[in-house]
Amino acid sequence: MSEPQSPAPGRLVVAAAIVDDLTRPTRLLAARRSEPPELAGGWEFPGGKVEPGEQPLEALHRELREELGIAVDVGPELPGPYDGRWALGPGLSMRLWLVLIIDGEPAPLEDHDELRWLGPGEWASVPWLPADVEVVDALIARSPSARV
Repeated sequence: MSEPQSPAPGRLVVAAAIVDDLTRPTRLLAARRSEPPELAGGWEFPGGKVEPGEQPLEALHRELREELGIAVDVGPELPGPYDGRWALGPGLSMRLWLVLIIDGEPAPLEDHDELRWLGPGEWASVPWLPADVEVVDALIARSPSARV
C-alpha cells in the first residue's frame, strides 16, 4: 500500500467539530447541507473557505458566526493524512479543529437546514458527506467517551 499523497494545492476549507468538552467529548454537532444541490441532505462539519488574506482561524471564527451564529473557543486541531489536511475533492482540502461554544445558541443560518447533537454511540449515525466520513472515524477513535 502506498503512502497517502498530498491533495493538489488548492483552496483551503476550515471546519469545526463542535463538541461538549474539548478533552473528553461525548456530544458532536452535525449540520445538514441545504445547498448546493449535489450536497443537499448530507451532513457535515460547519465551516467554509478561507478568503484571500485571511488566516485559517480567523476564517473559522467568521464562518461559525455566519453559518450558526456562535462564538467558540478553539481546541486542538485534528490533523488529516495529507500534510495535516483532509481531502475534500478536486481543488479543496480541509483543516478541522475541535471547538466549544462560548456564546450563542447554534442555529442553521446559512447553507444548512438542520443541526443535530449526536450523543455517545451516535456520531456515525447520520449520512455524513463522503469526505467527512474519514474525519468522523478519526474523531471516534480519538474520543473513547463518544463510543459508549
